[in-house]
Amino acid sequence: MDSHDVPSLRDGECYHVFISYSSTDYERTHSLIDQLEECGLQVCYHERDFIPGRTVLENMSDCIQESQKVLLVLSSEFVRSRWCLLEANMSLFRDCLERKPIVPVLLEPGVSIPLHLCHLTYLEANNPDFKNKLLKVLCTPNQQLQGSTVVPFQPPSIYNGKALQPLTAVNDEELYKWDCGRFSDMEVPDQLRLVIEDHNKYREAVRIINSVSENKVWLRPLWVRVLIYIAGVIFFLLMVGFSTFLSVKFIHGGFLSWDLDTYEMNWFIILSLYYAPVGFIIQLGLWKMDDEKYILREMQKAVGQANMLLSEEKVLMGSRSNSKLYLVYVSLDDCKQEFAETFSEQVVAEEMFQRALMFFSSGYTCCLAKRDFTFPQPSSSGHLEGGVCFCQYVSQQLSKEKWE
Repeated sequence: MDSHDVPSLRDGECYHVFISYSSTDYERTHSLIDQLEECGLQVCYHERDFIPGRTVLENMSDCIQESQKVLLVLSSEFVRSRWCLLEANMSLFRDCLERKPIVPVLLEPGVSIPLHLCHLTYLEANNPDFKNKLLKVLCTPNQQLQGSTVVPFQPPSIYNGKALQPLTAVNDEELYKWDCGRFSDMEVPDQLRLVIEDHNKYREAVRIINSVSENKVWLRPLWVRVLIYIAGVIFFLLMVGFSTFLSVKFIHGGFLSWDLDTYEMNWFIILSLYYAPVGFIIQLGLWKMDDEKYILREMQKAVGQANMLLSEEKVLMGSRSNSKLYLVYVSLDDCKQEFAETFSEQVVAEEMFQRALMFFSSGYTCCLAKRDFTFPQPSSSGHLEGGVCFCQYVSQQLSKEKWE
């Protein structure tokens, strides 16, 4: 690291920086801690500096209060760890009260950042000049950090359009293509706990999605299909045998005109027996090809119904697979007003908006979460700053005649 002047500690400060990290990132984080302490910085972290016998909350509160800055080592495990999220929430609370700078370090690419951290500018650990940039920030007095890599706390409006950590099915490891993922409705995930006020709406939304596996999957397993097909073949052969029996009875009764029919019937039986396995293989192939598409269509319908509830909480879900749900925080108030202005009657406007949620909200959520829209961004500004708003997306889809 380049040399930097270490700032002096003020009254009540014992540390230059409090570091919050997941225990699974111990090795990389402690390598960084050693380098910071070699430069003269006083570093606080839980293994060494938490006082035994006190609660975790008391330790965290005091350590953050006694530090000049808070450094968050963000990784996938950090995001999943409830204690780390609690530390992050507390540090943001301190930041609100005292403008204590927060320094987020992105330890690995592709981490889904929690909503309440989305407004911060990150330092990437894989950047060649990362250590020098980090030391420069930590050695800069707090009052001089405005406009630097660390930004002050901003109001929730900047969260609009931000992606949240996705939900993964609890039965992800045992899913077949014809199965629908089941998602936990017992507890609201950490990334939504701070956003959704009515937690019952979240639970009801998840129950709607979980109902797909209860009502739409029972005919999809392979063994069920084989039984249905075999039963169909047996029924068909029984009908052919019964028809043949009637033909023979007519012939022995003296109706010689049925000889030709009997000859044709024998060939019909032979061809049926030959093509039955061929038809079975073809049908099985079509079934397998349609598995994933079928269950995904059903999940997207259910997600659309769930979004009718969640949109009131400024949250939308989206599905591109049977095991993961994308989440975004986005306000649709202005888009809903656009519907009201487009349709003169209030009842019609509300009905059309709900229908749009049903058919398009899942696809919109996936595109917004991945920042990957299948069409160029409209030239005219919509209701989402720096992105495509919901009514722009609906308009684009309708131009392709995809109202289905």
